Amino acid sequence: MGNREIFDQVSDMEKQIGELYEQLGDLKGKLSDLLEENHRLAHENHHLRNHLDNFTEESVENEQKQSDAKQQKGVFPGEGYDNLARLYEEGFHICSLEFGSPRRNEDCIFCLDFFDKTKL
Repeated sequence: MGNREIFDQVSDMEKQIGELYEQLGDLKGKLSDLLEENHRLAHENHHLRNHLDNFTEESVENEQKQSDAKQQKGVFPGEGYDNLARLYEEGFHICSLEFGSPRRNEDCIFCLDFFDKTKL
């Protein structure tokens, strides 16, 4: 093997090593991007889990409070029933006979009958 052939082989190897070094640099950059994204997603995941835990705890507390309030006050389900109960407490009839007229500070058996029918 001549000197020229050895020199060409060394040059080819040097070129291949340069290309491999360039590929290695590209892979290192991609790995760095992936590690940063993984860290960001892990942080975001942790934040979302905390938020979900807090939300779940608040939901359970709110459901418990609503359940307790319904049991204590006899509140009926739904916004419409709440509005009718509020109107009745403000002194107005909610029965079909005298709906909307003032109650004169006495209970109406027809209004109370409506509440009895709507209890759970």
